Amino acid sequence: MALLSPLAIDLNPELKSRFEQFEKILGFVPNSLLTMQRNPVILNAFGVLTAAVMDQSTSVDGGFKRLLAHMASSSAGCRYCQAHSLLAAELAGEERQRLEQLWHYRESNLFSDAERAALNFAVAAGSAPAQVDEPIMADLRDHWSEEQIVEMTAAISLYGFLNRWNDAMATSIEEPAIEMANTILSEQNWHPGKHQ
Repeated sequence: MALLSPLAIDLNPELKSRFEQFEKILGFVPNSLLTMQRNPVILNAFGVLTAAVMDQSTSVDGGFKRLLAHMASSSAGCRYCQAHSLLAAELAGEERQRLEQLWHYRESNLFSDAERAALNFAVAAGSAPAQVDEPIMADLRDHWSEEQIVEMTAAISLYGFLNRWNDAMATSIEEPAIEMANTILSEQNWHPGKHQ
């Protein structure tokens, strides 16, 4: 059971454009934001940060940033964010086949050496405490510029906030996210856990 229930989407008309922003990302307004709207200042600040971090026009692909977020969320243990990040990745242009092979990225030819380095970084960075060691850093620096590393770390960190928010709130997960996770994460025995 959720700590706080989501509020109605039309409760705060001044948040309409903010909710539309997230509807474009996921195809619906997530319960996490319907809960967060109790403090519109926090919700708006989160929206500004999300727009900057997940900007599609930067040198790190927006869909790939969401794959990084997924791996970090998996390390953090947030089932809500695991499901949402996959859904957002597909809507941002990631191919279904890559989503299906994500947990085999180390040996899959669908991922480049640069992507493997970044995904290893995301897994390590999502742990608490972070497990990013010198070999992971060196591999990342071999493949990515400093600006790209900042972008990727920002995506992982954005989801770090969401991991804590949604796990602490036990946010109830939406049906489209459940369907995505059940399809893609069947090998990992994914289940919504406390997010039902």
